[in-house]
Amino acid sequence: MSRMIGIDLGTTNSCVAVMEGGEAVVIPSADGGRTTPSVVAFAANGERLVGQNAKRQAAVSPERTVTSIKREMGTDFRVRIDGKAYTPPEISAMILSKLKHDAEDYLGEPVTDAVITVPAYFTDAQRQATKDAGQIAGLNVLRLVNEPTAAALAYGLDREAPQRIMVYDLGGGTFDVSILSLSGGVFEVLATAGDNRLGGDDFDAALTEYILDEFRKAERIDLRRDAAAMQRVREAAEKAKIELSGLVQTTVELPFICVQHGEPKNLSVPITRAVFDRLTAHLIERTRKPVEQALRDAGCWVGEIDRVLLVGGSTRIPAVQRFIADFMGKEPSRGINPDECVALGAALQSGVLSGTLTGLLLLDVTPLSLGIETVGDQFSRVIDRNTSIPITKSRIFSTASNFQSSVDVHVLQGEAERASRNKTLGKFRLSGIRRAPAGVPQIEVTFDIDSNGIVHVSARDLDTGRAQDITITASGNLSREEIDRAVEDARRYEAESAGIRAESELRMRAENLVKEASTAIRADRKRAAALDEPVKRVKRALKARDTEELRAACGALESVLHAGC
Repeated sequence: MSRMIGIDLGTTNSCVAVMEGGEAVVIPSADGGRTTPSVVAFAANGERLVGQNAKRQAAVSPERTVTSIKREMGTDFRVRIDGKAYTPPEISAMILSKLKHDAEDYLGEPVTDAVITVPAYFTDAQRQATKDAGQIAGLNVLRLVNEPTAAALAYGLDREAPQRIMVYDLGGGTFDVSILSLSGGVFEVLATAGDNRLGGDDFDAALTEYILDEFRKAERIDLRRDAAAMQRVREAAEKAKIELSGLVQTTVELPFICVQHGEPKNLSVPITRAVFDRLTAHLIERTRKPVEQALRDAGCWVGEIDRVLLVGGSTRIPAVQRFIADFMGKEPSRGINPDECVALGAALQSGVLSGTLTGLLLLDVTPLSLGIETVGDQFSRVIDRNTSIPITKSRIFSTASNFQSSVDVHVLQGEAERASRNKTLGKFRLSGIRRAPAGVPQIEVTFDIDSNGIVHVSARDLDTGRAQDITITASGNLSREEIDRAVEDARRYEAESAGIRAESELRMRAENLVKEASTAIRADRKRAAALDEPVKRVKRALKARDTEELRAACGALESVLHAGC
């Protein structure tokens, strides 16, 4: 059985961890970092770059670089590069594949099984898209775990006295807040709320706009039409945001940001923490309503919360910490790295699933209500939000018109009373029901939510026994055929990529051999005659891009170079 890994697939950064010796440990990336930027870039030669290398390319080739794809999961958004359209699950799969390879290099063995975390407030469509991404990356996703729940596991709270905690999770692209009850190794989620379009990216965007406006005031130049300049400003804004967590003032310096009338222009914008706080106060305030909702749904008041945990890199912002401390009336806990704790929690859950870790039980909830559309654009709930999962629940409906032989079941997720204001998860038709006056047929609609929060719906005519069911697949997600095709594309790319890497390494070897030969000739001119032709052969093969000839030429040159050694 291969090792199981835990993955935090983040908006701006991702992290992978594994159980070792009964403890969860972070697996470093091939670049040496403990997290991997969730960035994918497409080089001109067809090579895909993921992580730090992709982030470096963003400054020079932003149109071929993809960031924050997590925000588009579960939608019909497409990234178009070189005439090909990539879905969010396909881009996410490239990030997951990088994490998978890093884990395999670290462990020295293949990895196939994984636990992946998702924001607690992710919809069914977003959860399905995450599972699709894992499958495309060659991973068997055994469980999707909500990020706040994973973070609570990582804090090691299972070893402490019974308590209620709040997890305030402000990441790069999403915000979640969960209330949990912890007792005797049981982690029970009482309520969750959030905002899937709020995170560190929005803080960066606010600061970016400020920098652009200040430069325009000083130079009367609007950089918004310059893609390369915009990317530099965005990166500088992110860096300034991070610096302002430890400093009260910083200055964004970008030399040669643009050229006007043949004269290069430099950007220099001082920013104080007070200015940053003013620019982003509305973003922090947006977290208030979900926090209040989670407390109400959990039946708790502020004084009943024993501990507040901060998760996600954006909780390092001092104003965020002040907000939650003032709101809750207590200082939040900071016992673990907010960038790593979610991946560590995922690894701990992998330990539970594999049997290497015992005594822990997760009881999570569904974040949004589920139901169907009924007459008059009404949303009829079958399962209320914050119901513990997994769960199966049924409700009896009937026909709206006389002598109907079929009914359309429109499955929805949301909190609005009007069906049209909620999110459509899917539609299906139950045919062959007994023809009878309106209100007579008994149609049983059953919702089943598994431990991953993924929805299955069925409808059955209790009179005839006719039934129909559906595993929800949102319109923005991939069909089974599309997933299979994406898996094949990923495998084909892996083979092509291995060839590209091998050719690149061979060319590097050839260039180094030519340099070594030049050094040997300078040191001993008598060797020139023996080395001249082998060196020329290598250079000809390099120019012709003939891989087989280059390999043979390198072997011949090496033999002459190292003869007598």
